[in-house]
Parts: sequence; C-alpha cells; structure tokens
Amino acid sequence: MSINTPDQGQGAPRATNPIVPKTAQEALRPEIGTPPPKRSRASRNQIVVFMNFMMSTAVLVMLAGGAALYFGKREFNGEGPSTAPTTFLVKEKSGVQDIADQLERRGLISDARIFRMGVRAYDNDGSLKAGEYEIQAGASMHEIMELLKSGKSVQYSLTIPEGLTVEQAWKRIAEQEALSGEMPAEMPAEGTLAADTQRFTRGLTRQQIINKMLADQKQLVESIWARRSPDLPIADVNEFVTLASIVEKETARGDERSRVAAVFINRLNKGMRLQSDPTIIYGIFGGKGKPSDRPIYRSDIDKPTPYNTYVIKGLPPTPIANPGKASLEAVANPSKTKDLYFVADGTGGHVFAQTLDEHNDNVARWRAFQRKVVEDEKAADEADPAKKDATTTNSVKK
Repeated sequence: MSINTPDQGQGAPRATNPIVPKTAQEALRPEIGTPPPKRSRASRNQIVVFMNFMMSTAVLVMLAGGAALYFGKREFNGEGPSTAPTTFLVKEKSGVQDIADQLERRGLISDARIFRMGVRAYDNDGSLKAGEYEIQAGASMHEIMELLKSGKSVQYSLTIPEGLTVEQAWKRIAEQEALSGEMPAEMPAEGTLAADTQRFTRGLTRQQIINKMLADQKQLVESIWARRSPDLPIADVNEFVTLASIVEKETARGDERSRVAAVFINRLNKGMRLQSDPTIIYGIFGGKGKPSDRPIYRSDIDKPTPYNTYVIKGLPPTPIANPGKASLEAVANPSKTKDLYFVADGTGGHVFAQTLDEHNDNVARWRAFQRKVVEDEKAADEADPAKKDATTTNSVKK
C-alpha cells in the first residue's frame, strides 16, 4: 500500500513560481521589450543606402524647384513695384544681366535674378532691343520683357518748318536734347535741308539726322525737278531751288503758291527784276534772319547786295531758305497767267495784277488798309486808358 503525497494526487494544484517582492524603483523600471528583427544583408548594402539617399534628395530638390518655379513665375507675372510711368533707356550692346540690374536699381522690378531667369525661360536672351521705353506704373516683369523685345521706343520729333534757313535749322538741331553727339563743323549749303518733321529715338546722333535731312531734300528736289515744265527759264537745280525758296518766303498760302511762282517766271521771261522783299532781308541779315521788330527801310531796298533782287537782275546766287515740297512743285509747274505783280491784301493773301497801273491801285488800297489799322489801334488805346497805361509801362520797361 502506497502513501500519496499532496502534489502527486489527482486534482492536486500545480506548483507556481514564488512571488518575489520588488522595490518601488524596480517596479517602475521598464521591462525589456521584444528585440527588432535582424536587418537583411541587402538593406545593409552601401549602394542601397546611397540610392535611398539620392532618391530622397531628388524628391526634396523637385519639391523645392517646383515651389521656386511657382513663386518665381508668380513674381515674374505679378504687378511690379513702380508707382508712376517712367522712361527706361537700354543702351546698345546691353546684356540681360545689365538690363536686369538697372531695372532693379530704378525700382521697376523687384528682383533682377527673377527677371534674368524669366527672360531666359522665354528664350529672349538676345531679343531685347536698344532704345528708350516708356514703362507704365505697376508693369510686370513679363510686360517689361515684351516691351523691350518689341523695340517700340519712345519717339521724339524735330520739326524744321518750310522757309527756315539752314542756320536757323542748325540751331534747332543743336538744341534738341534727345539727340546725341556734336554738331558738324560746317553747315551745308542753303536750301539743302528737308523742311519736314523728323521722328527718331533717343541716342540718334546729330550727324545722322542731318545726313537724313540732306538725303531727303536731295531726293525730293530731284524727283520734282524731273517732272518740271519744259519751258521754264531756269538753268539748273540750284536756280530751281533758289526760286522755290523765294516763293516759300513770299507766301504761306498753299492756294496761291503756283500763282506767285508764275509772277516770277513771267518776270524772268521778260527780263524784269524780281523785286522780292525776302531777298533784301537775306542779303542784309543772311541765315540769321531779320529781327521781328526791325522794319525794311527805303535804304535797304536800294542797298546793293548779291541777293537784293531790286538791284540785281535774275536770281540770287543761292537759295535764301529751305523750300518745302509745295513751293518746289509750284515752281516746277506754275500757273499759266500773265500776272507780273502782287501785293498783300490784308487778309494773309495777295492780290495779283498784269499791269503796273493795276498794281499801283492795289498798292494804294493796301496802304490805305495799313493806315486804317494804325488809326483803329490808336483810337482803341485812347478809348481804353488802362490799356494805354499798360502800353506805356511796357514801353518804359523795355
């Protein structure tokens, strides 16, 4: 007969680990977790590590580039910093970098680097043209690029009216501040500059515009001379321009130029002196012109000069001004009349006559008209004491 022990009998409780008491510090200490799985040999390969790095870097670069492109494009197309319209000069042979730096210094763009990159992105590196441009307030970099690419520079004008002498035209050319360079040492011959409006961009030299005016006048004169009436008592082109310059100075009325030209042509055909007052003035004052407050005296009419057609026969040796197209056309194909005289009519035009008696009557009417004008002015001054006092004061100031 066997004897059963407590832990061997059926239904006996299993043995358990004994409970070991812990200190408070030990109870708070974290237990060791499950260790991570071991890395494979492939993941530890240096090439794989490098490729992972490069891919991560590429993604970051793409993100940064995309952000830069977005913000750069927005800046390139956005409103610019300028607050008022202004002009900007692009000099010859200026590069994109130089243009961009100047635009930024002038406060017309916010960032020169963005402008340069934008111009290159649109493949316009070599497309920006020299010239002076008007940039509107708030213009974007893109708008400025398109403007400089278009070449639509600010246009200046120089007007030489018909009837100015070469010396008077010379002064206007010298005083035009948008032109560059010095004036030529010598003036060209009288009558050889085109009486016209020349349009140009800033920086054009004075020599260049003078060359153009000379070429324009030469072409104009030769083209009209080739279409002249065959029976003109004119020997050459110089005489042609000379007579046209006299017609130019005699009348500003387009509707009577050909008739004034006919008077001189008729006189030349008859061997009569031309007796033109503008030739007296040129003989005395030359290209400078007569002062506006200086009348023509009787002694001037009798004064012998190479240009005074009251004294000399035929035409003066040179033109007395730069004639315009209308006066050249009038001399080349004058009216068919028998007129030999004309005098002012008081309305800005002239009255014509075939005989000296008719002319004398016309002159008498003109002188009566002048006397009446003087008398009316005198009566008006006497009727208005304030005006008279003002006139007197002005005279004293002079």
